[in-house]
Amino acid sequence: MSEALTTLGQAIVAGLGDKATGFSVSFDQLNVSVKAETIVDVVRFLRDDPRCRFISFIDITAVDYPGRDPRFDVVYHFLSPHLNTRVRLHAAASETTQVPSIIDEFPGADWFEREAYDLYGVIFTGHPDMRRLLTDYGFDGHPLRKDFPLTGFVEVRYDDQEKRVLYEPVKLNQEFRKFDFLSPWEGADYPLPGDEKASGGKV
Repeated sequence: MSEALTTLGQAIVAGLGDKATGFSVSFDQLNVSVKAETIVDVVRFLRDDPRCRFISFIDITAVDYPGRDPRFDVVYHFLSPHLNTRVRLHAAASETTQVPSIIDEFPGADWFEREAYDLYGVIFTGHPDMRRLLTDYGFDGHPLRKDFPLTGFVEVRYDDQEKRVLYEPVKLNQEFRKFDFLSPWEGADYPLPGDEKASGGKV
């Protein structure tokens, strides 16, 4: 399997020319690194070339490497029923990189690109409806970035008195920041039921 994938990877990189920067085979899957600005030409080649025929679009997502520049990898998955194999494309992108949309080549990419924009902040140009998909209207930030706080920025709750949904800044009460080191889980300074069994009846 890996030998066939290596041959296919070499053919893809040779066919793409300077649009691809390399390939690797790991866990019986072909990974091809491409330039983000050429992604439309890349997926068109993978779909139309008779050696590839990756006609089935599977997924688009992103990976965040905050210590790297550019920090994102936009990841595409395609399937070739003819070859019975998959290919994974990696395209490096920064927070301001404008990645061309592939929706004209694969209409099924519509909501996947919206999701990657919503959760990671990856910008897709040429998309006809680039809105958030999973988060609420007016949501601040992109929740799958590694630097996004676990608590978020805004708390959403329904208020019974005002009879409406309220959006408020997240507030952490002080008691959630202080730990009770005298709790039973840390070892209490008072006897607990059952302690007499461990101490031979003496508490």
